Amino acid sequence: MQKQSSSQTTQHIEKYKAILDQRRRELETRLQAIEHDFEEPRNPDDDDRATERNNDEVLEELGEAGQKELLAVQAALDRIEAGTFGTCVKCGKPIGEKRLDAVPHTPFCQSCAQSFEA
Repeated sequence: MQKQSSSQTTQHIEKYKAILDQRRRELETRLQAIEHDFEEPRNPDDDDRATERNNDEVLEELGEAGQKELLAVQAALDRIEAGTFGTCVKCGKPIGEKRLDAVPHTPFCQSCAQSFEA
């Protein structure tokens, strides 16, 4: 696997690290809030319980999505530390700056990401 390409300057890496650190903090805060909502006492009223169950399902889905994104963000931070951030984990080619700007935690270049979607 290639190390960071010459186009991935230290300044760019630091920019993405700051973005990823901020996103990690946001996700951790959101996941803690979701966990807290699950721990709230439940209303004994049947109609309210049905609504709360529905809300719990939504919270659970948000929590699962948040956990997946948090893992991806942490993996990207790990790639920064390893010196491989900005390099596609599948083909080893540099990930374009526009793609990293859009999805900073992506492990794939545009071409490889599209091959997974197909």
